[in-house]
Amino acid sequence: EMELFVHGFPSDVAALRFEWAWQHPNSSHRLLAPPLRRPREQPISFALRLLPRLLRAPPWSRLPLRIRWLRPPRPALELAPPPHVVEEEGAGLPRLKRKTGRGQEVGVAADGCGLCGEAQATPLLRCPRPRCSMAAHPPCLARLFLAPEPLQLLPVGGACPRCNAHLLWGDLIRRCLGEAEPEEEEWAEPDDVILPSSAPT
Repeated sequence: EMELFVHGFPSDVAALRFEWAWQHPNSSHRLLAPPLRRPREQPISFALRLLPRLLRAPPWSRLPLRIRWLRPPRPALELAPPPHVVEEEGAGLPRLKRKTGRGQEVGVAADGCGLCGEAQATPLLRCPRPRCSMAAHPPCLARLFLAPEPLQLLPVGGACPRCNAHLLWGDLIRRCLGEAEPEEEEWAEPDDVILPSSAPT
């Protein structure tokens, strides 16, 4: 039976690299000090102990990844995943469907970008809070979020410049792309990393 899968990778190659490092932690250069398998430790227990360490290692530490647990109750992890990694529960391997909506409209907003003030034919990132009208170009909002981390390229999240709510970058991008909630009878995208309970590690 499947225990969980990790999704949200930007490409199939990124997902395959993560999967390979998960299955070969001692050969991967991503973990500086990979944990050793304990005597009589089941492969699934070792894989679950390894998962948060991989999620905290570059380059995956800044990706807007999600963990979907397929069988409740979810086991307690020895180390928590990074705070921006969303944990979900639910059976099935859903595929996100694209929907048309205000996020996919490429047009000029009435007021343009709330940060630079310019009106460009670019999709705007919008605050998901219903009463907040913040809309900004992705590069403008990324620069704002990355101000405390000038050496990074990809923001993890930041405060909405209008309502000050904490926003996750991955959620803003998914919303801008118009990704709907998973549908019940759909199956996983190829960029998902799936861990069966009997998978060797």
